[in-house]
Amino acid sequence: MMDAHQPASLQDLLDVTPDLVSFFYNDTRSPHAMATSGAAPIPPEFTNWREEQRAWRESVLLFDQSYHMPETFLRGPDAQKLLSDLGINSFENFGPLRAKQYFCCNHQGYVIGECVLQLLDNGAFELISGTYLQNWVQYNAETGGYDVTLERDLPYGENPNGRRMYHLQLEGPLARDVFAEAIEGEMPDIPFFRMAKVGIAGCEVYVLRHGMAGHLGVELSGPFGEIERVRARLLDVGAKYGIRRSGTKAQYSALGESGWFGYPVPAVYTDPMLADYRKWLPADCWEGRSQLGGSLVLPRIEDYYVTPWDLGADKLLKFDHEFVGREALEEMSKRLDHRKKVTLVWNQEDVVRVFDSLLGTDLPYKYMEMPKSSYSFQQHDAVRSTNGDLVGLSKFVGYTVNESKFLSIAILEPDFATPGTEVIVIWGEPDGGSRKPNVERHRQTTIRATVAPNPYAKAAQKQKNAGLMKAGAEGFA
Repeated sequence: MMDAHQPASLQDLLDVTPDLVSFFYNDTRSPHAMATSGAAPIPPEFTNWREEQRAWRESVLLFDQSYHMPETFLRGPDAQKLLSDLGINSFENFGPLRAKQYFCCNHQGYVIGECVLQLLDNGAFELISGTYLQNWVQYNAETGGYDVTLERDLPYGENPNGRRMYHLQLEGPLARDVFAEAIEGEMPDIPFFRMAKVGIAGCEVYVLRHGMAGHLGVELSGPFGEIERVRARLLDVGAKYGIRRSGTKAQYSALGESGWFGYPVPAVYTDPMLADYRKWLPADCWEGRSQLGGSLVLPRIEDYYVTPWDLGADKLLKFDHEFVGREALEEMSKRLDHRKKVTLVWNQEDVVRVFDSLLGTDLPYKYMEMPKSSYSFQQHDAVRSTNGDLVGLSKFVGYTVNESKFLSIAILEPDFATPGTEVIVIWGEPDGGSRKPNVERHRQTTIRATVAPNPYAKAAQKQKNAGLMKAGAEGFA
């Protein structure tokens, strides 16, 4: 029986939590860590993360995203109407075997979440990754009077019934060669973000063409029970191409090169029109376990919300249909001062100074893990101008062997978002660090950084300019 004093819903949790920012900053465990805690099949490294990183730039890397990404399957006469009513994207000419990066906002125009959305040839809409968005879709499917059925497929660590689908991903300059040789018959011509069905090792496999780490890649999916056969075939064919398997260290460090701003704070805590939604969500949902961290501590939770422009997703915003947040977004679209997503290249001398502090007698600066150095699920490090003014925030930070640099993904005011601009990142949390168990006592310091394009990798920049970059996936959170 539930403790009478234990909050039952997210709204209950908010009602008894006077300072939500402090609660998320000090007292929650990353929801992503909890979802992946049972995902032992993917080790941190299969070989070593440095060679695994090199493989997506020089040969071919096999990502296995079958264990940690949540999925939702939506069916029924009103399935597309539901998605259209909630999403900022247009569904004009969206048919079977097509995919899109799908975004939902609240009534004030701030982002609730995103996912990859596929329409399978059996009429099912498959939502891949993005727990916040999938929760929002489920709530509306159950309460909005839509003629739909919905099935959730939770991550491995939270799913007592086992996963329904596997997802394997080939990335790198030789990914096309491995794919072409592994399939049965001729390789189909698949336009970007379109799908096809092929045979691999006697299994029928869905193929989504996209690019993530800077090269055109493919994501392969099918019934989970067939993963071993398909994976074995890819590894057998890929051996002569130098294929490597990605562990979680390399997988979660791809953001620096690909430029995805993963899992912003969901804009669900303050919108008055979402009160019933907050009562529907259980207190231990992902939204109730957000985890803030970093040097930027803002006074209100809504100060962490982002817009589609912040994420570079405004190009997906279409006003050809009615949807939640349309009126607010139409007003936002008139502004000329939207923040911009950029890459920050961290100064080598300042990074070395952080590591050097480990060998001194004073309290060290915040430790920088490698290759992924950010330490909170929703990390926000303050970015300041050389004059000391707050001009934005930095989220993911990590090292890439392909560039021999520490890179972070940031959102900056437009006057400071031009490549080549010098800024200052505040590294480490104030007052010696928060109560998060993975944060040791440390000192804050400053890191000089230079603004660069997002994505950073030149191959990824070329794909973005050609409209061939996948916006992101939870596997790279």
